[in-house]
Amino acid sequence: MRLLVTGGAGLLGSEVVAQALARGDEVLATTSRVPGLKVAGGVRWQHLDIRDRDGCLRVLREAAPDVVVHTAYNYRDWTTTADGAAHVALAATAVGAHLVHVSSDALFSGRRPSYDESCAPDPITAYGAAKAAAETAVRAVAPTATIARSSLVLGPGSPMEKLVHDLIGGADGVLFADDVRCPVHRCDSAAALLELADARATGLFHCGGADAVSRVELGELIAARDGLDLTGVRTGSRRDLPEPGPMQVRLDSRRTQAGLRTRLRGAREFLAP
Repeated sequence: MRLLVTGGAGLLGSEVVAQALARGDEVLATTSRVPGLKVAGGVRWQHLDIRDRDGCLRVLREAAPDVVVHTAYNYRDWTTTADGAAHVALAATAVGAHLVHVSSDALFSGRRPSYDESCAPDPITAYGAAKAAAETAVRAVAPTATIARSSLVLGPGSPMEKLVHDLIGGADGVLFADDVRCPVHRCDSAAALLELADARATGLFHCGGADAVSRVELGELIAARDGLDLTGVRTGSRRDLPEPGPMQVRLDSRRTQAGLRTRLRGAREFLAP
């Protein structure tokens, strides 16, 4: 399969690239960090700013991929997250490529006990609204696309694991006891995306991990795995923040998991010592 991965240098995108290469796919990865085109580690790297609609179309026409896995986003930038997704969807449709769009549990408010694939977005943050807008654009432009909603992605180099290590090392900060997600390991997430890509699956899929855990419990699990002492790290309530955002977002992935060979392990399993 000829695969194009946007955000190929990111935490999840880089794992999609690595797994695709390992199974023999031809891979072109795009990033906004690398100028020009170069080949490294068997991957063709192409600079792409997904805010540029014409640039997206030009790169995809030159690459002629069978599948596009869109992982690129910017937490603080609407244009990258929302408009960028629309630009990638338009380009994928124009060249006849199947689109796998990576979405997020951030588009849910956390007011429901849990969220399965039938639940409509109800965002309460700018980032959540941008991810919801991205989904709307993708469905309108590429109706046969795969939309895969992820929860917190963990793995080597993930912000959450870095935060725990930094806090144990004395950095200022807090772990929230009421901030609950269903973390997924980046290896499982990438494998699920490739499996959905192979199937050319259409519609919404939830790709969160099997466990709903708080940031405090995540800190405890990471510390135990790495032989570190979490004593002294402050805990608190996200509710006390001026703009707390979504707090307890439990992504129900059972329907998606039932159709996958890939196991979406829970944090208590993949972070076990």
